Amino acid sequence: MTEGHAPFRVGTETYQTWYKVVGDLGAGGRPIVCVHGGGGMTHHYMLPHKELNSRLGVPVIFYDQLGNGESTRIPDAPKEFWKAELWVDELENLVKHLGISDDFDLLGHSWGGGSLSALPGILSINCVSGMLSGQFTATRAPAGLKNLIIADFPASVPLLQASTDTILKQNPEVAAIIQKHTEAGTFADPGYLAATQILHKKHFCTIDPMPEDLMTSALSIMKDPTVFSAMVGPSSYNLVGNLVGWSIIDKLHNITCPVLLLSSPHDAVQPFAIIPWFQNINKVKWVELYNSSHMPMFEEPERYFQVIVDFLTRESPNAPLVTK
Repeated sequence: MTEGHAPFRVGTETYQTWYKVVGDLGAGGRPIVCVHGGGGMTHHYMLPHKELNSRLGVPVIFYDQLGNGESTRIPDAPKEFWKAELWVDELENLVKHLGISDDFDLLGHSWGGGSLSALPGILSINCVSGMLSGQFTATRAPAGLKNLIIADFPASVPLLQASTDTILKQNPEVAAIIQKHTEAGTFADPGYLAATQILHKKHFCTIDPMPEDLMTSALSIMKDPTVFSAMVGPSSYNLVGNLVGWSIIDKLHNITCPVLLLSSPHDAVQPFAIIPWFQNINKVKWVELYNSSHMPMFEEPERYFQVIVDFLTRESPNAPLVTK
């Protein structure tokens, strides 16, 4: 296992992207890059994906996105500094720095898709990794990317908001409390926190208490809300940040590598928000995990990792996958 920093130049400034490699990049086996969610979370909750190194012997790469975790923090950056293209550039830079741009796989969770992460004062949309992985693939056409895995991520933020509305309609009493405090801006009120915890336990992570690595990542938003505030706003029920209006739907047809979609009907990211991925990509497989909500790597690990392993080790890597 190795750790390091990849210099990442933005304008006239050079920042540092922290990364960890589980396995040996020089020992053969196609590496897989794991992209964590956000905004403002860290790589820690993605660490269960070390299982892919154990099962397949491939190097597994984790990293903290700029502004998060062990990578450079920029608390005084203006709001307009934080945009999806910044992290897409960072991902492209990391792949080049590690020397794997001609042959790698990519796994993005949530931002990885819109999750409800109830924490004191913050209800987090954890939706950067799927956004970054999808946008990276659709707009940069990386020739060396052999497989893309998108877990729990909608094809657009409007679909995420529609998913959130669906969840709230299913929980009208909770929704009334959340609406009251959202309108008042009282996100630290105990009533608001209790209401969001109810949704959290149904649609974010059904394991109680929350797994330690997931808690570490989630608490990072409280420790430094810079990225969350810029991209989302004060809460996911008052989305006024730079994510507003984001969509990848009109670019999905550009994705030519095989894609695995993972979702759950219990997730805050509802199945209808996944459909555009399935309809607009040529080589695609969609698997629903019925015993999970938004964190299948913790909630349903055996099935989750088996589906990924089966996808990565299929006998005909270039065969059509579509099951529509």
